[in-house]
Amino acid sequence: MHTQHDHAVYLLDRQAHYIVIVKRNTKKLREQLKSLPWKDIPLQDRTRTSGHGRHEIRRLKVCTVNNLLFPGARQVVQIVRRRVHRKTGKITLRTVYAVTSLTAEQAGPAWLALLIRRHWPVEDLHHVRDVTFAEDASQPRTGNAPRTMATCRNLAIGALRLAGVRNIVSGLGRAARDQTRPLALLGLT
Repeated sequence: MHTQHDHAVYLLDRQAHYIVIVKRNTKKLREQLKSLPWKDIPLQDRTRTSGHGRHEIRRLKVCTVNNLLFPGARQVVQIVRRRVHRKTGKITLRTVYAVTSLTAEQAGPAWLALLIRRHWPVEDLHHVRDVTFAEDASQPRTGNAPRTMATCRNLAIGALRLAGVRNIVSGLGRAARDQTRPLALLGLT
């Protein structure tokens, strides 16, 4: 959503910086990023994590750019994620690109890796809102209705997570089967 020219220009006009993930729906920009000489760029950061039933290694490379098809872009990040599912042993590789207005002097590879990792929980919330609540198909589009509905969805997700619910869909189903559960989750009983 935020990998849009107008968003970047808005931030740059206010002397703010951005770092955005370039997804498949920005085809020209993504193709330009894929065509950069990544094989010639040395590995600059490597992170290992375990969780959610998998082991993951993230390899990061950063390239300074001047003439990118995105306003104010100064660096491009390539992250290759290698995930191994603990139970099945299945290996998946995924390459993710990001663009930032931060210069190499303002943010080195390790700092960029941290900024991107800190953004993933935000993406996770958006994913839950879209997949579980079909937010993109939501009809309210005027006045305060979209913001109110988003607030209600966030409240439901937050209350369930604070209660230790890991699967939001099953948590919603469980709460819906007993009219007192939502109130109890909010501490209103």
